[in-house]
Amino acid sequence: MQALLGADYPAFERSLCEAPPVSVRVNDKVPLAPSADRVPWCGAGYYLAQRPVFTLDPLLHGGAYYVQEASSMFLAQAVGQHFPQAARVLDLCAAPGGKSTLLAQCLPDTSLLVSNEVIRSRAAILAENMAKWGNANTLVTNNKPADFAALPGWFDVLVVDAPCSGEGMFRKDVQAVDEWSPRNVDMCAARQCDILREAWPALKPGGVLVYSTCTYNRQENEDNVAWTCRELGAERLSIDLKGRTDIVETEGGYHFYPHRTRGEGFFLSVMRKWEDAPLPRPSKPARFKGVREQPWRGALPLPLRAGREWAALCDGDRVTAYPADLKEDMRLAEKTWHVVQAGVSLGRTKGRDFVPDAAAALSKALDSGAVASVEVDGETAIAYLRRDNLTLPDAPKGYVLVRYRGLPLGWVKNLGNRCNNLYPQEWRIRMR
Repeated sequence: MQALLGADYPAFERSLCEAPPVSVRVNDKVPLAPSADRVPWCGAGYYLAQRPVFTLDPLLHGGAYYVQEASSMFLAQAVGQHFPQAARVLDLCAAPGGKSTLLAQCLPDTSLLVSNEVIRSRAAILAENMAKWGNANTLVTNNKPADFAALPGWFDVLVVDAPCSGEGMFRKDVQAVDEWSPRNVDMCAARQCDILREAWPALKPGGVLVYSTCTYNRQENEDNVAWTCRELGAERLSIDLKGRTDIVETEGGYHFYPHRTRGEGFFLSVMRKWEDAPLPRPSKPARFKGVREQPWRGALPLPLRAGREWAALCDGDRVTAYPADLKEDMRLAEKTWHVVQAGVSLGRTKGRDFVPDAAAALSKALDSGAVASVEVDGETAIAYLRRDNLTLPDAPKGYVLVRYRGLPLGWVKNLGNRCNNLYPQEWRIRMR
């Protein structure tokens, strides 16, 4: 770091002993302005004066905001300046979901966003966070980077927030310090090249690659950008910093340092794949999902917002709704990759009954004003999110949408003298 920063190094070293800033990015589900202190490179980002106990805030669980490190929100500038209308976007290393929820927020709802995570347990966390964010134009997949070569040139944009040595997280994460070594840096740099090489065929000629890390060293940043341009065939694109001097631009991309910006260490580069890049032959899909779904007959089991056409399919007792204009792309993805979650899971049939899904309650597609609902206070909301037993005497009987400050949290089945709490077991709050 002394070699990279020169005279700036003492200020950098002092910054590592300071408390890291706390920042969130708000959703458009509910009007929310958590402070007057805005993140300057992301219109939805806010700094908080102190760190609350986020786990005990029902607004977090309802998807009203996402706790995200401020420097990472710079991705919003890449979207706005280089691919604001991209048709298909792949977030390759997406868990736990910070950049995917930002992409979903910045892209139009006519875009298709595929959020992938190779580790199965982390893919489940990603799916939960994407469901809570509520966009219907998204899929969550659990695949290796090479699996996406099954559809060469299918994506307009490839976002790779690569696993890295984590130097930018040192003041937030003691484990990152313990795991660091020069050997680990070399291993990470090599693995990042492997990830880029394997996923590269999925990006169309002329498509955009966003490459980012939360580390400082040149091996994982500038050197890998140069390798990508040289070996894979790309040119680097610039981002207009709008006069900002706290973000450091190098020949490879943009650095965020904690002594210069209010955020953690971060690096981002934008590249364009050569227009004349050849497309390889499709690789064989690693997995194939047989077509078992049948079209849903009749009216949708839950009311979805007007102004967009919806297509619903049932797979056994499970009913899923897709934006009609994206259905074919989503179905192709489900045949080609291991899809964890797609569109809006509406619920499942149970005899003559229909049990609504938590993802439907949280989806922006739900016409929540057309379903029975009950407003609860903060204490009751936390009890609901813990899956405690509830009694809601003022709520109508049947399936009822639970709201906190107008924000849907999930469903209960109100039996009158008690409620069946339908909040997902795996999402419940364990903190007491």
